[in-house]
Amino acid sequence: MQTVHLAIYPTLADWEYGYVAAGINNPEYQREPGAFRIVTVGASPDPIRTIGGLTIVPDTTLDDVSPSDSAMLVLPGAQIWDANDEFVAAARRWVEAGVPVAGICGATVGLARAGLLDDRAHTSNAAAQLEPTGYAGAANYVDAPAVTDRGVVTAAAVAPVDFAREVFALLGVYDQSVLDAWYRLYAHQDPSGFYALTGPE
Repeated sequence: MQTVHLAIYPTLADWEYGYVAAGINNPEYQREPGAFRIVTVGASPDPIRTIGGLTIVPDTTLDDVSPSDSAMLVLPGAQIWDANDEFVAAARRWVEAGVPVAGICGATVGLARAGLLDDRAHTSNAAAQLEPTGYAGAANYVDAPAVTDRGVVTAAAVAPVDFAREVFALLGVYDQSVLDAWYRLYAHQDPSGFYALTGPE
């Protein structure tokens, strides 16, 4: 079983990782059911409080995890990304080891601070959000809900479904036809996606 590490920290944006976690932990429709699992990782073992007021206790800490243990590091947004140095450094380690990293919303600021967007196509909530980092990748900014380039996924806060689709595609969680049906259902509220997933009774 491969582990997808979901980073957690104070003011975690609850709505941004839900589709990723549910899709990876629920074996239904997966290409290889049960091939992946989510493990939460914190900078310390202390519980964190999300922006929605939920308390989450990390399964493990950065000190006990290395890229070789991981299929991907998922970085949700939060209000602390201007100073989330531990996970900025972790993102750099993962990418340098050839392990994918996915960041949404404020986490794209962390990826920019890590230098990971200097030469990759990427997106964020807006180009202006990344400018204060002083990164060198402004010319590579793409105005799209989510972008994947060479193992790094970026997405806007309002695009958790698109973010999840990019994560699932990069990991190979679903066959393409299943992923297309899933996206029709959750991104477009298209009932045909549901019937394609469930099949004939």
